[in-house]
Amino acid sequence: MPYPQAPWRLQGYAIQTLHLVNIDQVRPLIPLELDIVSVWPGKTLASVYLSHYGSGSVLEYSELIIVPALINYQRKIGAWISHIYVDNADSVAGGREIWGLPKELAEFTWEQGKYVTVHQGNQRLCSLNYNQQSLAWRQWLSASAFSAKGADLLMFPAEVVSVLGLIGSRLEIPAESPFSGIGLGQPWLSVRCEQMSLRVDAPKVVGQMGMNTSRLGIFNSESDFGKREKGKG
Repeated sequence: MPYPQAPWRLQGYAIQTLHLVNIDQVRPLIPLELDIVSVWPGKTLASVYLSHYGSGSVLEYSELIIVPALINYQRKIGAWISHIYVDNADSVAGGREIWGLPKELAEFTWEQGKYVTVHQGNQRLCSLNYNQQSLAWRQWLSASAFSAKGADLLMFPAEVVSVLGLIGSRLEIPAESPFSGIGLGQPWLSVRCEQMSLRVDAPKVVGQMGMNTSRLGIFNSESDFGKREKGKG
């Protein structure tokens, strides 16, 4: 399946919400080799990221990323991505085979400036209602995330330049959603990125994973998705 090699350069817009969640509640989603960063007694920082990458991007697609915790590994700080959904099969393949991310296909419905809903077939994963940003400023930001591919623990950086603004939002996660158990609740902060230019670099191996990763659904490039795609040929 064709997909661009890293780095991926993407242009579009995004909404990100930040949440405080219970460390004990999200611990089963995090490999034991990784320490969860406590930002408040018993709490870590979680996030929901919804984006659409359009013209000028190496691939055009929408994306939903669920980050249940901020983590630390050998003094390296980054996000752990437990769930990630896109509406482009090439993005699924590239995300899995380059970055070891558990990407799945889903459907996105956007009403610009009002809401976005994400479904997998008849199952609604989440909905986000949001307001237009009022005060906005141009901002450069960088962050890192961890992932795993086979026994390798990976880390990769991302850089973004966008017009950033604070917004109000309301997140709805049905009980049957795969990530409802994280306990995200309502955001304590929501931001909207307009005129966004994002660069995601190739990952580097920073450590080795134990056998406990199998319970997290971590996979290598010979994933179930890849097997299904080959079966269609």
